[in-house]
Amino acid sequence: MEVFPGVYQLKIPIPNNPLGFINAYLVKTPEGSLLIDTGWNTDQSFEALEQQLAEAGVTFDNLKYIAITHIHPDHYGLVGRLAKYTKARLIIHEIERSLLYSRYVNYDDLLNEMDQWLKINGVPSSDRPKLRMASLEILGMVEVAMPDQVVHGGEHITLGDFDLEIVWTPGHSPGHICFYDRARKVLFSGDHILQKTTPNVSMNSQSIGNPLVDYLNSLHQISKLPVDLVLPAHGQTFNHLPERLKELQHHHETRMNEIVAAFNGEPKTAYTIASSVTWYVPWQQLEPFSKRMAVTETLAHLELLLARGVLTKTMQDGFAWYSVANQNGA
Repeated sequence: MEVFPGVYQLKIPIPNNPLGFINAYLVKTPEGSLLIDTGWNTDQSFEALEQQLAEAGVTFDNLKYIAITHIHPDHYGLVGRLAKYTKARLIIHEIERSLLYSRYVNYDDLLNEMDQWLKINGVPSSDRPKLRMASLEILGMVEVAMPDQVVHGGEHITLGDFDLEIVWTPGHSPGHICFYDRARKVLFSGDHILQKTTPNVSMNSQSIGNPLVDYLNSLHQISKLPVDLVLPAHGQTFNHLPERLKELQHHHETRMNEIVAAFNGEPKTAYTIASSVTWYVPWQQLEPFSKRMAVTETLAHLELLLARGVLTKTMQDGFAWYSVANQNGA
C-alpha cells in the first residue's frame, strides 16, 4: 500500500504472535530503493515481502539499502536470507551490531546471565527455567547478517529526492533508530512510537544505565521535530504525534504510581511487584516470554523510581529488595 508518493507500507506476517504483522516500509526511487525493516525469518514472511515488493514494482535486485530500526527478530530476522538475493547495503546502529553475536550466535552466556538476573530480582526457582528459555523459540526466526554500515545517529540516507536523517532513539532497544524526512515531515518510527501499543522498555542483564530514562529522553528528542505523519512498525499510521507523546509519558508516570502503591509498606522484589500490577491479561495467564518482559519492564520503572529517590534498594540473601523511601516518616 502506497502511504504517500514513493513510500509503500508492506505488511509482513508474524505467525503465532498477537501483533499479527510488522509494517516494513519501501522507499522507491529511480536510483534504487530502501527497505526499512524486514520481518522475521519464516517462509511465510519471506514470500509476503517478495510479493508486496513485486506489487510495488520492485525486486530484490532493486534494493540499494536495507535499514534496520533495531535487531529484534521481527525487524531484523530476514536479513540473512535476503543477503542471498540482494546486494543492498545493510545499515544498523553500532550498539545493535555489538549485540548480534551474544544474542543470536553464541547465546549460552546470555542465557546464564538472564537466569542470574531473574534470580536476583525474585523470580522463583519454579518459574525461572521457563522464563530463562522463553526467547529460544523466536531466536530461530533470525538468520544473522552483519551490517555493511554502522551508524550512530545524525547520518543521512539520500536516495532520489529522499533525504532521511537517522535519529538515535534508545529505550525499546539500546541502538533503536528512527528515520526522519524533514522535507516531507514524515517519521519512520519503528517501535519507538506506536499508534496505540506502548512499546516494551525493559531493563535486563545487557542494559547500560536505565533504558526507561533513555526512552523518555528519546521521546523528548522526537518532540522537537515537525512531524505531519508517523509511520510505525506496528498498528496504523497516524498524524497526532504531540498527543501521542503525551500519552506515552502519562502511561509511564501512571505505571510508576501504581508500582509505588503496590508496596503496601513492605520491601518487595521486581517479580513480586510485577505480579501485582495490571497487565493486558491477568498475571497467571501471561505466557513465559510475556511474563519475563513484565518483570524486566517493571524493573526499569523501579530503577527510575530509585533514581528519583522515591524508592530505596538493598541486597539481602542474594535478592534485590525495593522499598518506598521515608515510608515511616524517617
